[in-house]
Order: sequence, then C-alpha cells, then structure tokens
Amino acid sequence: MVDVPAYFDEVDGGYVPTPIAASQWSAAQVVGPALCGLMARELEREHATDGFVPVRLTVDMFSAARFEHTTTPMVRVRDGKRIRVADVAVMQGGKMAARASVVLLQPSEQPAGSLWHREFEPLPPALDIAPTTDLPQIPLFSSDAEPGYWSSVPTEHENTARKRTWQSPMRVITGEELSPFTRAALVGEATSMMTNWGDAGIGFINTDMTLALSRMPDGAQIGVEADSHLSERGMAVGVATLFDRRGAFGSCMVTSVSNAARQISSAQLDAVMTSRS
Repeated sequence: MVDVPAYFDEVDGGYVPTPIAASQWSAAQVVGPALCGLMARELEREHATDGFVPVRLTVDMFSAARFEHTTTPMVRVRDGKRIRVADVAVMQGGKMAARASVVLLQPSEQPAGSLWHREFEPLPPALDIAPTTDLPQIPLFSSDAEPGYWSSVPTEHENTARKRTWQSPMRVITGEELSPFTRAALVGEATSMMTNWGDAGIGFINTDMTLALSRMPDGAQIGVEADSHLSERGMAVGVATLFDRRGAFGSCMVTSVSNAARQISSAQLDAVMTSRS
C-alpha cells in the first residue's frame, strides 16, 4: 500500500494539520491550499446533495491558521429550488482563522446561441513529461518565456512572462481520496503564485480566493494559467484560468497584500520542491 501524504489527520471530531501543511511564508502557519481544500471538502460533503453542484467557492484567509486542533462549523444560508448557499469557518482555540462560502446550482438546459470564448486554450504538458497519475506529484511549471518547456525547478522560470503550473495535488485528509471539487480548490489556490510570481520571486501573499467552475475537472491533474496581474501600493489582483486535458473549465481570482519583508525567492521554492520530491 502506498503511503499517500495529506494535509490533515482526523482527530477528536475535528482535524489536526500534519507537518506537510506548513507554509513557505512561515513554518508555524498552515499553507493556503490546505485551508481551501479542507473547507471545500466540508461544504461539498454537507451541501452538494439532491443534485446540487458547487460552482463557486469564495475563501477568506484573514488570520494565520496554526498547527492546532481545527473544527469547521457550517450553516446553510439559502436553500432554494435552483440555488443553494452555505458557509463554513475554520475555528482554532475559539477563534476564526478563515471562512468560505459556496454557491451550488441545479444543472439545467444549455441556452441557445454562440458566445465569445478565449482565443487560445491553455496547453497541458505532454504525457511523456506528465504521465497520468492519481497520486500527489511535484508541481510542474512553465512560462511564455520558453513555451512548451515544463520543469519542477522554479528558478528555471524566474522571469516576467506569463506563468502556468500543472499539478496533481496533496490529499486533504489522511486516507481519503480527493473529490474533483476539492481537487479544483486545492490547485486553484496556485492562482496566487502564478499571478504574483515575477523575476524576483513572490512578494505578495493572497488574502482570499474565488474559484468559479463551469464543470468539474476531468482526471487527477489540473493546470492553472495566469491571465492578469494588477498591483499598486502593495495591493494586487490576479486572475487565472483552470484547465485539464479536455480544456478550460473555470477561473480563479485572488486579492493579495505585499509581504516584501518576507519575499519568497525562486531559490527557496527550489528547496521546497527538492524536499517534497
């Protein structure tokens, strides 16, 4: 049996982060994808019932989540025939570290007519570079500076060009496989890295994530391609497209705040990739 790493263990009616959940910003802080994945999992399990499908997840990460026992209380905000809305919170020691809201819809008939579409679809790496797998893998990165070249070495992509990544993410709960929605939430958080990564590393840390999906991803591997980065006076907005081998299926937006005093260099990211390999 393969020992598959995960971000959380289930303990005493809640969750405890595992060592692999440590953030690159601080070893005492839980990394963003872990929180996004945990809240997506909880919301889906409780509220994606009776044919409802999650289409939008908004996460607010306004306080550092620590390596403590964590609970996730939820409330259903609206329960209509076509639209359902629910909230969840990440609670540690009686304090809220993060929260999320999900919008779920009932699938229905596609309306008539043609619409504008993105001119160029994001392209995943070739199968000989990224073979199909259901297990967590070291992320691959690419940029427009060298189209078609993918590697897991961040310093090879330290430039001002558009960035993209291809990932088969970590599991959220030990011993539990990921659902497509939770997988999309985990990888979608990479929008922060893809839109805030320049030729001097990453100097912005995201405070939120809004993921919107037209369908669930196919397969275990998901890509994120940056669409835009806008920033001024230490505040940034980034938007990215999510894609799989079938094509684009969603978008993600993050707002970020400057963290220049603890800027992450690509060399630091190299060390993280090496340790996880």
